[in-house]
Amino acid sequence: MTRPIPPPLVLSRLDVQRIEALLETQPAGVDTSALEAELARAEVVEPDAVPADVISMNSTARFRDEDSGAEREMTLVYPRDADGSMDRVSILAPIGSALLGMRVGESIDWPLPGGRHVRLAVLSIRYPPEAAGDLHR
Repeated sequence: MTRPIPPPLVLSRLDVQRIEALLETQPAGVDTSALEAELARAEVVEPDAVPADVISMNSTARFRDEDSGAEREMTLVYPRDADGSMDRVSILAPIGSALLGMRVGESIDWPLPGGRHVRLAVLSIRYPPEAAGDLHR
């Protein structure tokens, strides 16, 4: 089966710097290769140039699992802000890494632990911090 081409990503320079610093602190054996690949292929822009329909750190997005049809809303956070609740997803979690930088209307096929995959579609963004000018996160 041919893998779909992933959609283009737009990331804030500040988010990229913070995520790269976070990745440097991860213990050996933690697989961050998928997130690192996403950072490498992203278009990096200044925070005020991130479009309002792009998922950035601390934004709240609604998405759908295309296989199950289940919809979910979550806020993409750094690990220190993930409190275990279902509505706060760490950037280091597979779903968090998958959604970073995606736009409303796009979908992505993403690997999960155990060799499974999920196809996620972004439905809406309720709070895009970069576009709202919230640079003091």
